[in-house]
Amino acid sequence: MKTTKYYIAAIAAFTTWGFFSLVLRPIHDYASIDILFYRVFSCSILMLLIALLFKRNKIKETVVLFKSLSAPEKKKAVLLNIGGSFFLMANWFTFIYAMNHVTVKAASLAYLVCPILTTLLAFFILKEKLVKTQWLAVSLSILGILLLSYADIMDMFFGIIIGLTYACYLVSQRINKGFDKFIMLTFHITLSALVLLPFYPTYSGPVPTEFRFYFFIETIAIVFTIIPLFLNLYALSGINSSTVGMLLNINPMIAFMLAAFFFKENISPLQIAAYALVFIAVLIFNSHHLFAIKQKYILSSKDSQ
Repeated sequence: MKTTKYYIAAIAAFTTWGFFSLVLRPIHDYASIDILFYRVFSCSILMLLIALLFKRNKIKETVVLFKSLSAPEKKKAVLLNIGGSFFLMANWFTFIYAMNHVTVKAASLAYLVCPILTTLLAFFILKEKLVKTQWLAVSLSILGILLLSYADIMDMFFGIIIGLTYACYLVSQRINKGFDKFIMLTFHITLSALVLLPFYPTYSGPVPTEFRFYFFIETIAIVFTIIPLFLNLYALSGINSSTVGMLLNINPMIAFMLAAFFFKENISPLQIAAYALVFIAVLIFNSHHLFAIKQKYILSSKDSQ
């Protein structure tokens, strides 16, 4: 299957993000805004160094490509990339705040809401078509989310805000085609860093002195930001945003299991049922690809006999 590598990229990205709480919780005693500052600044510096040292040809190609665009296309590209930076920055801050000051479940719920919002935005804005089984999967996800919101309305409130910001990022970057993905991601994060920089002197706390803080920040920057975001953008270049959105459910399901079995948060039978519904929804939504892989495996097995 030509799209298998894009599915693998998306699954790898969202599986990685599912374990984010393991590196974020150890620094929960630091203010959310400080974690955001150092995460964004660190990512920006690392990506600029990589781009300048190893991606100079890609930078030149991106500049040439941008100059070749018509005036309306240039305006569209600028708006998409500035908007992408804004959505990414807003998503990071609200996610960190929810993870460290609300509950891990609230943060994981956000990425259950996000696939639904992404699918709906993709349907209305990008005109992406869904088959009946995929609409069934969306309906099951909505049912699961409604069950979770009944259990805790505050978790749902934060979930919608976090989910909407990332859904907007996914949809905007699905439209943002033609440019090198790493260069665009570098632009998004660097612009976010430049926007945050003037606020740092006023809103940041004392400069952290613990090695522990910088170890986890660098781990977050490399393992839980740069790598999965790049994989995510790569996936969007080969499969539509609604499919990437539904695969995003892998993230909260892992986070939910960590909340239950590692962080020992209180989990009700209703919440277990809701997450089970969402898991079934993911399988149904991607069943056409799973069946295609199975069919290809069967045919290749017959040919080898």
